[in-house]
Amino acid sequence: MEHGPAMVPDGVGAVVFDFYGTLVRMVEPLPPDHRGIFARRGLAAQGELWGDQWSVGPGEGEEHAAYSAGEAAYTAWERDRLRRRARGCGVPEGELDGLVAELDRAMKAVRLELFADVPGVLAALRERGLLVGVCSNWFWNLEECVEAVGIGGAVDVVVGSARAGARKPHPLIYRALMERCALPAGRVLFVGDMWVPDVLGPLAAGMRAVHLWRPDRAVEGIAPPLPERAARISGLRELLTPGAGSGGGGGRGGCG
Repeated sequence: MEHGPAMVPDGVGAVVFDFYGTLVRMVEPLPPDHRGIFARRGLAAQGELWGDQWSVGPGEGEEHAAYSAGEAAYTAWERDRLRRRARGCGVPEGELDGLVAELDRAMKAVRLELFADVPGVLAALRERGLLVGVCSNWFWNLEECVEAVGIGGAVDVVVGSARAGARKPHPLIYRALMERCALPAGRVLFVGDMWVPDVLGPLAAGMRAVHLWRPDRAVEGIAPPLPERAARISGLRELLTPGAGSGGGGGRGGCG
């Protein structure tokens, strides 16, 4: 395992985590398959054209600030995207509203479970005087999901793409994160399992980054070589290695 520099270098004041794949994973029962939803509505042929159900949301790095002013506007935008895609697959106009509402519910019907190392690591980081954050490409309800998995009291800052107006690695979401942390970028350490949104994006924004490469990761392939100001770990407990986290650097920033 290629580790690079100290996991939590001196001077870091905040450690911010990606959510899915880093703090939580999906467990059964899994969300309904989209093709099954189409088939039950007599739209099997259109369902075959629909494609992978996880590819229908906003794209990585997409900016959507015009639709992020409130939950109603954002949800309407999400459903309008689904409606346009369904129409393009040949779904009749009279079937669109019911189908889109069911697809939207199915996409968000995810059952989440914390990785075993999460509670202890978050608690230990806060004991060291570090601000703890979550920053994720997620639906409008990221704050509620953080609470639901049991770590709401261990997290100081939550920044989700839906409310921030852009998805990682767009610079807008990182700017929102740093504003909420009330710290300069150089004092923020970002930890996540996805290479571009959680490593290259934070580095480009001036943060430090730790690439999480769990043995049971969902991401396949070979871990890319580490750039400067980045490290790699196989589990979150490695953030607490002796000598790596002695410099909280002045305690928590303000949480706007």
